[in-house]
Amino acid sequence: MKRFSVLLLALVLALSGCARKPAEAQIFAMDTVMELTAYGSGAEKAVSQSEEVIRSMDAMLDRTSEQSEVSALNRSAGAPAAVSETLAQLLCAARDYAAATDGSFDITIAPVMDAWGFTGEHQQVPDQSVLDRLLPLVDSRLITLEGTTAALAEGQSVDLGGIAKGYVSDCVEAVFRENGVESGKISLGGNVYVRGSKPDGSAWRVGVRDPRGEFGYACILTLSDSYAVTSGGYERYFTQDGKTYHHIIDPATGYPAESGLLSVTVVADANGASEGSPAAPGNGAMCDAFSTALFVMGADAALEFWRSGDYDFDLVLVTEDSRVLVTGGLEGRFEEYEESGYAYEVIH
Repeated sequence: MKRFSVLLLALVLALSGCARKPAEAQIFAMDTVMELTAYGSGAEKAVSQSEEVIRSMDAMLDRTSEQSEVSALNRSAGAPAAVSETLAQLLCAARDYAAATDGSFDITIAPVMDAWGFTGEHQQVPDQSVLDRLLPLVDSRLITLEGTTAALAEGQSVDLGGIAKGYVSDCVEAVFRENGVESGKISLGGNVYVRGSKPDGSAWRVGVRDPRGEFGYACILTLSDSYAVTSGGYERYFTQDGKTYHHIIDPATGYPAESGLLSVTVVADANGASEGSPAAPGNGAMCDAFSTALFVMGADAALEFWRSGDYDFDLVLVTEDSRVLVTGGLEGRFEEYEESGYAYEVIH
């Protein structure tokens, strides 16, 4: 009996050890390294399906690929074009976010991005005459949508880079949920989604990168069933004539935003909005779009937008004057990074 009990205990420990072993994958897509981790009986299937979804979305939304659906839409500018349900819903969501932020987020920024060279290998400061010609095309209100038929104004093109990875995190959230994954994490190059809690029952720890690059993190967030999406000027930039230019363009000026912010992190609960259809953008897409828009808007306007209550999210704002502003919903869910040299403030 004693020997049987020892064997039974060993079996239980072995099985529990297997249950804690994650299914993992690392892939390169959407111009970044993506990492997926899932625990549970459906973890392997969930990770495999998630890889397929990511590659499918990359092929669809990459406007630098001649074969992508977005490139086909851009080539058809000035005339109606049939699009998939997925692209139609993304365009609709992007228009809504542009309207909500008074154009601080706008997917029709693509021609201006091209003028700066941010989608190619050579970057340069464009002539003002070029920007003056292109800026009237930056207006999402000119996109017409009727079901799965879309039309861009002549000369327009769209770049979904400011919403695509967030949307992909919505899709992966749906895959994890549908496969019964109770614990998992994905990192899509600044876009993080955590499902449930860690296998030991504690909340996931998500670091907000120090945008100055001097220390590891500006702060640490403890999250469960949440998205956390960060945008910052440190992600892509170049230097010309002694001045540094980053890739987050202000749609109003055509120049990199000078808002007094170094990075913006938007945090929201996973809402399961994509259930039943991967074409429905959820809070992941929202966080992605708003992290860009609020970086452009600056701290005061970003906090005013948060206080409006029109959307449910929280913020971590890292400012040029070395402050970290954390909105009230994250109080008790963030840790100061003592070595960073930042001053921390909770905003209510």
